[in-house]
Formats: sequence, structure tokens, C-alpha cells
Amino acid sequence: MLQRLGSRFVVIGLVLTCAACGGGGGGGSTDSGSTGSNGAAGATTPASSPTPASSPSSASDASATTPKLAAATPIIDGTTLGGSNWPAGATSSGGTGQPVSGLNCALRSTAYTYAHLSIYQNGQLLTLPPNIGMVEPTMTAPTGCAYPVHTVDSSGKIHMDATTGATYTLGQFFSIWGETLSASNVAGLTGSPIAIYVNDGGTLTQYTGDPASLVLTPHAEITIMVGTPVTQVPTYTWTDPPPFDPNPVTLIFGGVVGSSFWPNGTTSTGGTGTPVDGLTCAPDMSVLYHVHAHLAIIKDGQWLALPMNVGILSQCTYEMHTHDNTGIIHIEAPNLKTYTLGEFFDIWGEPLTNTNVAGITGDVVAYINDNGDSRRYMGDLRNIELTSLRDITLQIGTPPVSTLATYSWYEPQ
Repeated sequence: MLQRLGSRFVVIGLVLTCAACGGGGGGGSTDSGSTGSNGAAGATTPASSPTPASSPSSASDASATTPKLAAATPIIDGTTLGGSNWPAGATSSGGTGQPVSGLNCALRSTAYTYAHLSIYQNGQLLTLPPNIGMVEPTMTAPTGCAYPVHTVDSSGKIHMDATTGATYTLGQFFSIWGETLSASNVAGLTGSPIAIYVNDGGTLTQYTGDPASLVLTPHAEITIMVGTPVTQVPTYTWTDPPPFDPNPVTLIFGGVVGSSFWPNGTTSTGGTGTPVDGLTCAPDMSVLYHVHAHLAIIKDGQWLALPMNVGILSQCTYEMHTHDNTGIIHIEAPNLKTYTLGEFFDIWGEPLTNTNVAGITGDVVAYINDNGDSRRYMGDLRNIELTSLRDITLQIGTPPVSTLATYSWYEPQ
């Protein structure tokens, strides 16, 4: 198996409370001083620094009906805010892999900063869809790609590549989304009036220029009101992943990461050669789709080694399996499909719920890291997708860690 080291990150801690407001912070943010070592710098074609059509005006100078800034609401990264209105991802007219507004879709960067967007219709907060600017893998591009401005969850956070020095605008984000943004139409929402407010470090201003020219500055909170306005503009404090550890741990084929806890191989209730969740076991699998993900399980601060030979039997090998105790999950299959963490645990023969990880019980804190684009995962653990070079961390118990481990992978992609 070809060995080539590529710096990777994996998240292994409990959340730390971010001191900054306004959708900022996060493990991959340059604001926390973290950087990566194998990012796709230059993957985008940075747009020139746009200038708003007019500068924001102080909210105190606006009319008497100008809303006030609400008290900050603590939010855990990954929490869904608002009610559903749009489907996940970009529309067919948005970013599907082609350049959009001077921005390219490529391997995710190693450092991000954030802005936050809230959209209200007649006083009701609407959920900003997840996966805007995220393009699914294909057989020819198994890693998929991401635009430098994108969403990964339904919290309203807009992730922005911080490695290029580029300035991004709200118009570029809406173009990637494939939705309209004008003074009379916001993603299909029409009505009068439409008002835009920006909270930057506790200073609330009303923006009266071209909405598409509004610059997305780090930690800024943008609120768009369509129709009946709200009386208070929301602001948030975020509980984000800890910063990355700059000293990577090297993953070596056949190596061990963590302490022995489970026996090697598949359990008696796991895969025995028959299909599991539709995944086959074959002696000579045709491998046209070959990617790798990583799983770390932390119990009371102790890293537990993932067993080797999960999914590898004497007579056949499952599409998902492990070769060693490094935590790398190999996906080797004849065609592209969606693989999940729940399916891997079913092949292993161990339980996986939000309170039980392979027999270890307690509340589970989960993180996903994609090449430095890290976040807290708040959904059903079984539904976490195993995508190329994705790091998944499941932590049960205490104590928390102050930094997140980084890794050098032996597997190329």
C-alpha cells in the first residue's frame, strides 16, 4: 500500500467556550492561532476586495422603529436555529463544482473563520440550510470539493477560507447557494420592507447598500428581515471545538494509536460473511472506489485503540474494514455509495447510539473534522457519513482536553 504522509487533523476534546461573539471561533479558525500543514492553499481564485455600495449607518441614527441588539444567547456549535424553509445544499443553479463568482470548488482548506447569517420572514427565524457550497464525492473525484464560502450545519454559520487573504461577500455566498439576493428578493422571499442589520463586536448598524456587496467580515452577525421586522436583533456566543495541536501524531501502517480495550476483529454479532446493511463481503473485491476515514474514541481522557481486522474474515473482506489499530477505516468498493458510521459499527458487531459507543455508556460528544474544517456534530451518530479523509471523534466522560490532536496519514487519497 502506497505510503505518503499528509497532515491531517482529528478532534478529541470537549468543547471550550469561545470568548468572541458573532458566529466566530472554532478549531480551524485563524483567530485561535491554529493552522494546517497540507491545506489546499490557492484552491480558490480570490475575488478582489469588494466595497459596499454604501457604508452601514449607525442604528442609533435610524428611525425610532430600529430594533435593538438582544442579549447574547449561548449556542453549541452545530445547533439548528430557526424553522425549515429551504432544502439542504445548493440549488441546481448554484455551485455544483464549477467556478462561481470567481471562487473555485476544491479540497477544503486548513483554516477557517466565520460569519453568521439570520434570515427572518415576518418575525420568524428561518434555518439557513446546511451543506451550501459542499459538493458530494464522485468516482472521478472521491474527495468531493468545497467552495471557500460554505455551510456545514444549520446553525447559520458561514465558513470562510482564511488561508488566501481573500475578502468574500454575501452576494458570492448567495451565488454559490443558487438563490436570489437583491433589495426586493432574499432567496425567494419577497415583501416590504427588507432591512439588513450588521452586528460587529457589539456595534449594531443598518446596512442600506446593495445586499450582494455586503462584505462577510470575521465574527460579524448579519440579520436580514423580510416583511414584519423583529424588535431585537439576535447575537450569539458559541461553544466551539478547542484549537488544533500543531504537533502531528504520525499514523504508521500496522501501528497502534491508543490503549488496547476491545479484542481485534469482528464480534460474534457482527459481520460473518453475509451482507450487513447491504454491504457485501467478498474474497476479491473489485476496488474502484477507495477512500479512508478516521475514528477516535476517547473514554475519560484516554484514547482507546480501534481494533484491527474489523470486517476482515478468513474467507472474505467487507467493503468497510480496518487493517491495524491506527483508527483508519478503509472503504474499498466496486462503486460509489454513501457509507455511515452506523454501518461500520454493525459490521464490527458493536452498539452505537448517542449514549453507547461499543459498550461504553454515557453522554457522547462528537466532532467531525474535514481537513481542518471542524465542528461539533449534534445529530444521530449512526448517520455520520464516512467520507474521504474525514476524522470523527467520539468522546465519553471527562476530563476535557485543551487542544485537538493533529495527524500525519500514511494513506494517500
